[in-house]
Amino acid sequence: MAAGGGGEQGSAVLELPRGPRLVCVEYPGLVRDVGKMLQTLGGEEGVSRIYADPGKRLELYFRPKDPYCHPVCANRFPTSSMLFKVKRKIRRKQLEAEGETQQEVKFEMEVLGVVSTVYKFQGMSDFQYLAMHSGPESKQISMYDKILMLKPEKEEFFNRELPLYIPPPIFSRLDTPIDYFYRPDVQHRDGYNNPQVSCENLIGLSRARRPHNAIFVNFDDDDIPTKPLEPAVQTWKKVCTNPVDKKVEEELRKLFEIRPVWSRNAVKANISVHPDKLKLLLPYLAYYMLTGPWRSLWVRFGYDPRKHPEAKIYQVLDFRIRCGMKYGYAPSDMPVKAKRSTYNYSLPITIKKPVSHTVSVQDLKHGLDTSSTSRAKKPASSRYKLKDSIYIFQEGDLPPYRQMFYQLCDLNVDSLQKIIHRNDGMETECTERDGWCLQKTNDDLRDTMSLMIKQIIRSTRPALFSSTSNAEDGKEQLTYDSGEEEEDEEEDFKPSDGSENEMETEILDYV
Repeated sequence: MAAGGGGEQGSAVLELPRGPRLVCVEYPGLVRDVGKMLQTLGGEEGVSRIYADPGKRLELYFRPKDPYCHPVCANRFPTSSMLFKVKRKIRRKQLEAEGETQQEVKFEMEVLGVVSTVYKFQGMSDFQYLAMHSGPESKQISMYDKILMLKPEKEEFFNRELPLYIPPPIFSRLDTPIDYFYRPDVQHRDGYNNPQVSCENLIGLSRARRPHNAIFVNFDDDDIPTKPLEPAVQTWKKVCTNPVDKKVEEELRKLFEIRPVWSRNAVKANISVHPDKLKLLLPYLAYYMLTGPWRSLWVRFGYDPRKHPEAKIYQVLDFRIRCGMKYGYAPSDMPVKAKRSTYNYSLPITIKKPVSHTVSVQDLKHGLDTSSTSRAKKPASSRYKLKDSIYIFQEGDLPPYRQMFYQLCDLNVDSLQKIIHRNDGMETECTERDGWCLQKTNDDLRDTMSLMIKQIIRSTRPALFSSTSNAEDGKEQLTYDSGEEEEDEEEDFKPSDGSENEMETEILDYV
């Protein structure tokens, strides 16, 4: 265990410990207080949470108590290092004959652990935005005590006159400098014409429209298409060259014979077809509704749901799971995760996204089902199928996402179907908001579904709720830890922010 002393080099044999592996953080600063240093990294709990997710970056806040502080991010790297503890012992001897002092240096080394992961701060620091206001004589006045609510405040706190303060959510999306390589003008072949730019879009398109040739119909349009566009027919015939594609086409035709209106997720749950082929097949058999009660749905050519009262069962319901103290649980308590959220923003270089493989027409011709037969675990008949829960709502089951688009016929609950069919035989007018249903039918459906979901969460996480014997008008009240009761007031439905809009996402495939 000892090495040579007196300036001489030596060697030592050490045993590697079998203890837990360590994590190294190359802190970009001089550490004088370990406790304060950990606070800038979120504490031990914050570091452990980031380490548990390999796709997250470690964030360092220069001012941990400032909610407007922009962090510096560290990248995660694997390493094979060891943490040593070295002791240098000096023993002095007094030589009586010569009257000199001789030193004997001895080193003791101990391996504390093996470092398998290291976090390195390689990016630049972002700009910082302080909550300050220019007062008289150009004196900077802090606004933190006026805009931060550290305790429950009275109404006067919110009615005060304050200077406008809107901090930017983020300054730069990248924290590493990159070179912008200007591309030369694209040299097109002879006969190429630039895409037309409409007067409504002065910026124009950066590329030509995708050749999917889908027909979009608004609720106010007088006529509906009876057949697909000729380019859509030619595109599908150009791709449909194997028996698998012809079988999928026949299956989709049968689906539209059974039900004239379908959502894309419902189609994916009933037939197995590659998503890139479905983009070409749907415009061949149906048109797309942009607005109205059948928005974001595919309708069979020649069928006008605005003229058939029985088409109300195919209307779409945009349902968002409601969260908040009013409903007894916060978003963090919700077992259903959001598709995406603007509040959990991370830099684009946080996670290495997989490289998207461009699908060519030649690949579609040969069939995408046969290319990975040896590797796929599922049979070809169900490889691309989605679960029924992606478009069907059943009692006792939670939706897979916090925002769902259901067709009314896919709400498999008797109480919900009673709400839908309240005016059977008495449909007189089809409106853009409610279709063939009574007014506020969608609101009643959302209220009933929200209550059912609350009951499911109540059974899985009873600690979030406490039942009370006092109920007014048959509505349940929730008791909170503070002992105060909050009234379950009625409110108009408002779409939640930060959730994915399936309609907009689908339109992007055809623009």
